Amino acid sequence: MLFNSFTFVLLVLVSFLLYYLPLMKKLQVGILILASFIFYAANNPVLLILLICSILINIVVSYLVVYGKGNKKAIATLGVVLNLGILAFFKYSPLIGRSFFPENSSVGELLVQIPLPIGISFFTFQGISLVVDTFKQGQTDQYKSLVPKHLFKHSVQTSLFISFFPQLVAGPIVKSKDFIPQITAKFLYQIRWEQCFKNLTTGYFLKMVVADNLKDFTSGMALPYFELKSSLNLFAMLFGYSMQIFADFAGYSLIAIGIAGLFGYYLRDNFMFPYISQSFSEFWRRWHISLSSFLKEYLYIPLGGNRKGNFRTYFNLFITMVLGGLWHGAAWSYAVWGIYHGLALAIERLLKPINTFKQDTPIRKVLNAIFVFSLVSLGWLLFKLPNFNEVILYIKAFFNNFAVPLSIRDYRDILLVIIYSSPIIFYHFYYLLKRHSIKKEHLQKLEPIIYGVMLFCILTSSGSSQDFIYFQF
Repeated sequence: MLFNSFTFVLLVLVSFLLYYLPLMKKLQVGILILASFIFYAANNPVLLILLICSILINIVVSYLVVYGKGNKKAIATLGVVLNLGILAFFKYSPLIGRSFFPENSSVGELLVQIPLPIGISFFTFQGISLVVDTFKQGQTDQYKSLVPKHLFKHSVQTSLFISFFPQLVAGPIVKSKDFIPQITAKFLYQIRWEQCFKNLTTGYFLKMVVADNLKDFTSGMALPYFELKSSLNLFAMLFGYSMQIFADFAGYSLIAIGIAGLFGYYLRDNFMFPYISQSFSEFWRRWHISLSSFLKEYLYIPLGGNRKGNFRTYFNLFITMVLGGLWHGAAWSYAVWGIYHGLALAIERLLKPINTFKQDTPIRKVLNAIFVFSLVSLGWLLFKLPNFNEVILYIKAFFNNFAVPLSIRDYRDILLVIIYSSPIIFYHFYYLLKRHSIKKEHLQKLEPIIYGVMLFCILTSSGSSQDFIYFQF
């Protein structure tokens, strides 16, 4: 169910009206759970069974970790294994079938046909966060209040936490300690209307106007079409895809945050203007923040972080990024993407003592940002072309096709890529202006005009609808 579809708008509207009816105040959580189940079951009702099973597993495990009498570490470990097992079976069985079984193997064919449930990477990670947080803090009174003694109440809270429909299928990934304390009675007067409006307007603009239009010009990034394109075309398409994937995912996150706000729930920002980053470590503090935070807290630090010497630090960093890459998709190119970013972070960390002696001038900051953006954009090829051989062919075509002439249509497409990418450039530039401007009040006076223009563009210049890119993860 797309966020810009009539059925989704109707679901939100009906849920909102019921949610805030005075007679329904005691049923608010139940209304959200029902709306979440309807949302998830819209495309494939059978897969709702998987979501419910995931919820039940995490209800039982987290409850036993706090109130059970057995080995709590063993119970928590079992819970993590069950979550990872579900994720691995549905997400990576096709990859295993293609990679390790002959083409005519019945087992391989069976594995390849296993469906990928939408959003499974997100809701299983939230289940893991509940289990791990419960084990780590289960002995404290603070966390016992998050896992109430009353099993039914705990079941209701956990069901909402894992299934909450605004962020169910593509994040932001939410931690139980951040979400569950918010499960209280909500009132209309508590809604931050202005913030919700800004998030929803910006999110729908990024998705419908920027991403959905850019997709028409990056569709040529497919074999064999790109082999016939000029180097300038290939560069423009890669640049456009870099802007598209940001607009698509950041747009989804802002819509999710805005809708959650309408129901009285606060979700943290998932993007913080990542394309101004002057280093790869800064990029990962600004891009998909909820995933970066999850990997750091639940993988990198438990592995030892940077506390066990340089070798272990680089090893932990590398493993975290490789597994983070594989989390994005069931193809080896995603692992290569993780290796790519892992090496970039390791090299950057290795060269950090040298860089500290260089003068931090404005020109150097701009050059650093361009350098990081260029390498990050190059890495997006591994998302657009999950077949690694196609990535190599694309790069070869770029270096070999400088002599390929440009047609009038090619010039038009390049111009349109620039036009539809310009809001992303302005979005980042405006943030920098607000951060460094002495007279911020002058910039704030422009905001009503900016949001008015975005609303007008949503109504008049939206592209054809397409699933969010991160739905596949």
